[in-house]
Amino acid sequence: MTDGNQALKKAGLKITLPRVKILELMQEPNNQHISAEDLYKKLLEIGEEIGLATVYRVLNQFDDAGILNRHHFESGKAVFELSTQQHHDHLVCLTCDKVIEFSDDVIERRQDEIAMRHNIKLTHHSLYLYGRCTNDTCDHADE
Repeated sequence: MTDGNQALKKAGLKITLPRVKILELMQEPNNQHISAEDLYKKLLEIGEEIGLATVYRVLNQFDDAGILNRHHFESGKAVFELSTQQHHDHLVCLTCDKVIEFSDDVIERRQDEIAMRHNIKLTHHSLYLYGRCTNDTCDHADE
């Protein structure tokens, strides 16, 4: 049994072709922070005829089961990434929607200090920093 199949079983989800194919695509490094629509297009590119409604349904099931994390960045559309990754924060370009993951021990310590100062015990957090690319790598820098 593959790791993906084990993840589905552990989450209490039946192993179906759409779930397996979607999970396989989500496990590829280039498919982190991907929307349902973009995932659907990738499925079509590899010859998988899985409907867009099924993609949405499976992504919601994976989110509910803790297999994926859903993010709502400023672009307004939900994007998904595997939840098995180490904690990280996000930098998001408002022009091209590029997402950069980063970790910073100083920021993490500071957030803990602030929470303690206000008598809050953190259970989890999300940090999204928004800006615009300042170099030629931005996909829409000329717009």
